[in-house]
Amino acid sequence: MTELAPNVDDVTEDAFLGGQLHLRQKRSGHRSGHDAILLAAATAAKAGDRVVDFGAGVGAAGLALAHRVPGINLTLVEIDPELGSLARANAAANAIDAEAIVLDVTAGAASFAASGLLPDSVDVVLMNPPFNDAGRHRGSPDQARHVAHVATAETLHAWVHAARRILKSGGALTLIWRADGIADVLTALSRGFGSLSVLPVHGDAEKPAIRVLVRAIKGGRAPTRMLASLMLNEESRVPKKELRDVLAGRAVLPLATA
Repeated sequence: MTELAPNVDDVTEDAFLGGQLHLRQKRSGHRSGHDAILLAAATAAKAGDRVVDFGAGVGAAGLALAHRVPGINLTLVEIDPELGSLARANAAANAIDAEAIVLDVTAGAASFAASGLLPDSVDVVLMNPPFNDAGRHRGSPDQARHVAHVATAETLHAWVHAARRILKSGGALTLIWRADGIADVLTALSRGFGSLSVLPVHGDAEKPAIRVLVRAIKGGRAPTRMLASLMLNEESRVPKKELRDVLAGRAVLPLATA
């Protein structure tokens, strides 16, 4: 597929992990933020692992993980050619060895194999799928932003199926999803995954969770664990120290040490 380089006037350079990671991303459309860094901080990996980031965008989550865990074999998977081009450039600019491929996560096994992602070949998958409910969320007129944010009824199942196919037995999937869709997450993971660990994420203690981070093991058999919630803000709405440390790359979330 022909790569499309974005117009330089439509690109910003933004600092992540307290300035340890610099990413170029499009000024309009989907932009990486807290969710990507929380996902990276919740993902367990070690040097030598083959790691695949589904829906990588400009590479924020995968590159943040690679910055924390040098020596992983990282592949960034993105459907948008412009974002894939930026992801590849961002890896190079941050001196991170990573492959960026343009691929629809919902494509079949043959397309994955043609891109070098064979069944039972990957140690870790992390993913931030489009998760807004199309029935309740007014999609953006920007098509790329709409694709990145709005889920169809099959999105989560298709992405989990793709992860299950490429993961080795005992491999780990870590994902972030909206909290009110936790039932859909558990249903999608009920086939082929077990040993789930669930971390609810709250904007503050007085309101329902807004996100869930989930780690699941292919073929795992341990009981599901519900971890203590992550609170993003103090009562004064100031970000909590735990969040500040994660966003600055000074700390990881409990899922990464499970």
